[in-house]
Amino acid sequence: MSQIIDRRLNPKHKSAVNRQRFLKRFRRQIRKAVSDAVDGRSVTDTESGEEVTIPSKDLSEPVFQHGSGGRREIVHPGNKDFVTGDRVPRPEGGGGRGSRASNQGEGQDDFVFELSRDEFLEFFFEDLELPDLVKTKLAQVVSRKSVPAGYSKDGIPPNLHILRSLKEAHARRIALTAGKRRRLRELEAELEERLAGEGENSETTALKEEVSRLKTSIAAVPFIDTLDLRYRNRIQIPKPTTQAVMFCLMDVSGSMDQFKKSLAKRFFILLYLFLSRNYERTDVVFIRHHTVAKEVDEEEFFYSRETGGTVVSSALVMLRDIIRERYPVQDWNIYAAQASDGDN
Repeated sequence: MSQIIDRRLNPKHKSAVNRQRFLKRFRRQIRKAVSDAVDGRSVTDTESGEEVTIPSKDLSEPVFQHGSGGRREIVHPGNKDFVTGDRVPRPEGGGGRGSRASNQGEGQDDFVFELSRDEFLEFFFEDLELPDLVKTKLAQVVSRKSVPAGYSKDGIPPNLHILRSLKEAHARRIALTAGKRRRLRELEAELEERLAGEGENSETTALKEEVSRLKTSIAAVPFIDTLDLRYRNRIQIPKPTTQAVMFCLMDVSGSMDQFKKSLAKRFFILLYLFLSRNYERTDVVFIRHHTVAKEVDEEEFFYSRETGGTVVSSALVMLRDIIRERYPVQDWNIYAAQASDGDN
């Protein structure tokens, strides 16, 4: 009987190689889709993937066909509308896109697939042109701490838990000798009755021998065995350092166009991604400023059309006041990032 052994590098994920080829082929379209997705996402939304749509025209592949060769003139029977040189109009409908179906022609829908979180971050980092080491740290590194997790039968001597081991040994001795001790008590009571009534005889001698044998058997049970040893067990869990607050300050003066705001949003996302890897809780506060600072929500922060001059100090004063009121320095790690193309 023969046995087939699969020695491929990736047998359980057979489509992984094809997926990587697909991502490489449509990298330009995917990068654009990720860039558009970042513009529509919240700064704090970094834990999910993204749906990417590839236009159907980009999916077509060149093919070779055998042509008829030479120049041919063909007369189609039944033609009463066109003569040589006329341009035939394109049929209406059937484009494959839109919300309503067409009863003429055939179309092809756009191709939609799901990017995983790691793939989304990979394209996001690629768009930022970060060093590879920074990409790796932001995407993968999570600090961990060692915490107690019960007891284990295996371990090293420094982790030996003496009290727990003695309890296990005591329980084992009770389990192994319970029946013998019960029998021993019965024989001792019987022997005492016989000695009191009959005195010394062959039956009492036999009882003494049986009592002695049981005592020897009970005493032979080891006080502690390797099976009784228990060691402290510890596991590694993600280590949230504590809590942090991230202040996003942005200049919304007239010179800050939408491209600069979009670039600032990517910067804030990158900072939040770093903080969320190191802190269990991360609050985000948005302060927009021109000549006057104002605390706003994220939607107004990036897309409000209010403009004015540039006075950064107004935002710094508001930041200081918010810290004093809601985020005392003894309880919070404070991070402030400001995006602007000028200063007062």
